[in-house]
Amino acid sequence: MCPDQSSPSADSVPGVLRELAADDLEDLIFLLDRDPDAYSVVAERVVAAGLDPMGSGGPTWGWYVDGELRCAVFVGPNVLLVETSPAARSAFGSRLSRMGRRSSAIVGYREEVVDLWNHLVADWGPCRELRDDQPLMVCAQDPAVESLAGVRRLNLSDLDAFLPAAIDMFTEEVGLSPVAGGRGPGYRARVANSIRRGRVYGRIDDGETIFKAEIGAVGRGSAQLQGVWVTPAQRGTGLSISGMAAVVRAARIDHAPRISLYANRHNERALRAYRRVGFQQVGTFATVLF
Repeated sequence: MCPDQSSPSADSVPGVLRELAADDLEDLIFLLDRDPDAYSVVAERVVAAGLDPMGSGGPTWGWYVDGELRCAVFVGPNVLLVETSPAARSAFGSRLSRMGRRSSAIVGYREEVVDLWNHLVADWGPCRELRDDQPLMVCAQDPAVESLAGVRRLNLSDLDAFLPAAIDMFTEEVGLSPVAGGRGPGYRARVANSIRRGRVYGRIDDGETIFKAEIGAVGRGSAQLQGVWVTPAQRGTGLSISGMAAVVRAARIDHAPRISLYANRHNERALRAYRRVGFQQVGTFATVLF
C-alpha cells in the first residue's frame, strides 16, 4: 500500500540517494513485495535484469536511511515510484531536474506522483496531461460472471487482424497514434513481441478483432492488465464484462494469481465493468504524461 506520507519516521533522519546495483536487489525486492500489485512493472523490468540498467531500460535509485533502503525510483521509459517519502521525493526531484527529462511519463500512487511533479514542473514542464485520479484495482479470484466465448491467447498468425485494434486503443487512450511519424514498423514489432510472449488475448471474428486485452507486466505474484478495448460497434453490449472475465481467468493461469489494472476515474463505464468482473479498488494512481 501507499506509504503514510505523514509518518515522521521516513524523514526524521537524513537519507542518502544512490544508484542501486546488483548487491541491492534483495533490499529492493523487500520493498516491491510490500505492494506487488502496484509495483509489478518495476518488478518485471528491474528484478529480471538484476538491477542492470542496460537490461531494465534505465537506472534505479534508492533512498537509504540508517543503512536501510526505504524508497526507490526506476528511471526508465517511465519514471516509476516505489514507497517514496517526502524527503526522498525532494532528493529524487533534484537529481531528475539536473538530469533532464528522458521519460514519457511519471506513474505511481497519486500523492507521490503529484508531489514529485511539483518538484519537477519548473524544469520538466509543462506536461501534456496530468491524470490524477486513477483507481488501482485488483482481482484475485476467478470472476463470477460468464466468460465471452472465443477469447483466446493470440498467436503471430493473428497479428494483421489484431494490429488495427491495438492502434485504435492506443490512440484513444493516449491521444497520439503509435504509428505516426514513421513509427509503424517499430510498433508492429513491439506488438508482435507481446504476442510471442503470450500476453495478448482477444476474440477475432472473420478477420476482425472485436475484443482485446493485454498483460503489460508480470511481477512477483501480480500481473498488470492493460489495453482493454471493444470494437466501437459493440460497445455498451456487455462485451467488455464477459471478455474481461475470460482474460482474467486465463491470465491467472498463464501469468499470476493476482491481476491488477488502473483506469481513469471519468471512465465510469469501464470502472463498472471491472467491478462486475470482480476487481476492487485498493488505491489511487496518478500519471503525468509528456
